[in-house]
Amino acid sequence: MADLFADLIGQPTAVALMRSSLEQQRLAAAYLLSGPEGVGRRLGGLRFLEGVLAGPAGAPAVRRRLSQSNHPDLLWLEPTYSHQGRLVPVSQAMAEGVSKRGLPQIRLEQIRSVGPFLARRAVAGPRPVVVIEAVELMAEGAANGLLKTLEEPGAGLLLLLSTAPERLLSTIRSRCQQIPFRPLDPVAMAEVLAQQTDAADASGATDAAEVCEAVDPPELIELAAGAPGALLEHRRQWRGLPSGLAERLGGLPADPLEAMALARDLSEALDLDQQLWLLNWWQLCLWRREPRLPQQHRLERLRGQLRGFVQPRLAWEVALLELSGVIV
Repeated sequence: MADLFADLIGQPTAVALMRSSLEQQRLAAAYLLSGPEGVGRRLGGLRFLEGVLAGPAGAPAVRRRLSQSNHPDLLWLEPTYSHQGRLVPVSQAMAEGVSKRGLPQIRLEQIRSVGPFLARRAVAGPRPVVVIEAVELMAEGAANGLLKTLEEPGAGLLLLLSTAPERLLSTIRSRCQQIPFRPLDPVAMAEVLAQQTDAADASGATDAAEVCEAVDPPELIELAAGAPGALLEHRRQWRGLPSGLAERLGGLPADPLEAMALARDLSEALDLDQQLWLLNWWQLCLWRREPRLPQQHRLERLRGQLRGFVQPRLAWEVALLELSGVIV
């Protein structure tokens, strides 16, 4: 049993709960693995499913098939973009050239596949299992559909992964056994990052900076908040910014024409996901420079406008002009 969760670092509470369920063979119909992005929720879910499908000791063949999402008793759902009349999962969006001008969602048509899959007879294991990643991104209709499935789950097992469980319906949360994942302490975080670096070296990665950089901007460390996976994502986002764009934003332009030009460049050079990430960085920078609540509230309003599909250039223009004091 110890080997099953050996690579899940810094999550003793989550490991204890999952191990107890497997050892006692008292499995709930649904589990909610919640916690910050990049602290091991996905890895923990994979190891738990390995124990469910192969027994408490696990099995290399099952682990490999789960990691490749090709186990016959596994249905893995993730948020999707609507692109050219079909749904494209987030993990495939870049390869297929999907424009990320909108936010991905878990959609009703995806949730409709869950009930029949859980009700089917297992092919290679004791039961079918369904994983829904980023479940907080469900549309309203999808959430209601999932609730109906949870009311009659059948003999299968449902695993929900969420960074924001408070955004789920309380009736959904109450029907799941919750497995909390916590931010890692500095020692555990360093261990995970070292593990990632070793893995990159073993795979012959040509650019070690893809996994570990010698010096991180202090904002990236703070944004990661004890989540090594999040730090790796912040590094990727930071490296992907056009040269000079972050510096222009951090300077908070006072000239109206400069502010409007910056709004144009932000909306044209960055997709919505990148804009929201840069907004997080900018919010932290401004707070560290001068902790002003009205300024932070205005940035939260900008975030809501971007998520609410307000035209991005207009949203940035008004926010930059207001924050620079040009308009009130």
